[in-house]
Amino acid sequence: MQIRTDLALERMGSNQTGGLPGIHSTIRGDAFRITDIRIDDDKSGERIGKPAGRYLTLETAALSRFSDRYQDMAEEFAAELSAFLPEEGTVLVVGLGNRAITPDALGPRTAGKVLATRHLKSELMEGEADFLTSLRPVSVLTSGVLGQTGMETAEIVSAVCRKIEPSAVVAVDALACADLERLGTTIQMCDSGICPGSGVNNRRKELSRRTLGAPVIAVGVPTVVDLHTVVEGFTGQSVPAGRPNLMVTPRDIDRLIDHAAGMISCGINLALHPELTFADAESL
Repeated sequence: MQIRTDLALERMGSNQTGGLPGIHSTIRGDAFRITDIRIDDDKSGERIGKPAGRYLTLETAALSRFSDRYQDMAEEFAAELSAFLPEEGTVLVVGLGNRAITPDALGPRTAGKVLATRHLKSELMEGEADFLTSLRPVSVLTSGVLGQTGMETAEIVSAVCRKIEPSAVVAVDALACADLERLGTTIQMCDSGICPGSGVNNRRKELSRRTLGAPVIAVGVPTVVDLHTVVEGFTGQSVPAGRPNLMVTPRDIDRLIDHAAGMISCGINLALHPELTFADAESL
């Protein structure tokens, strides 16, 4: 049975608390239930189809609904993301996906709410708005998709990285999952990079330290699930070859994308600019 999912947690199957050589897993968290998976090397990662690295899975109730713990969630997300980021240097935030297709619009919608600051020191006069010029330099890019630009996302991001030389790249994208219960309720964060479109069988060139020359922290929320994967999960049997397949998305996908993009962008702004209060970050 082939499981189509972007989530390392689902790739681990029944071994979610450990038990696979070279793969370690712990559970913690407050506002989220956080599963912290560490893969020692690529050979170990082959067991679950993931490269070496660290994978955090943050689980909560539906991200499409407002939570009384919204501030706690944003701040806990920011704290986890901060641990992946270098202490200094420009950070490039890239929103991956297609803004015109709602289930794929998480990246562009998130990027649109991230505070870009790299230009401030050159644009503002000395002594003017000292608080703004003290913020970490951040650049924001919405790359579009191959069908819109005629260019691979990796080609665009690589060209930008050569020009601005970021100390890290944060890439936000919509993901695919295998379990309906994780659809719109899960955030994955990892330092192994990302292959846009891999979860929907449209794998593009990867964004990683190897291809960009800078650490790549990938952040995503599952917004679609493969119908055959769901059926196989329920029945334990493979779907016969030739049967039509569908990618399924929640009917409240508009609200999910809006709320998830708001929470993730708020967390990114808090992680990149510790000087900001939660009220400051939320207002952006």
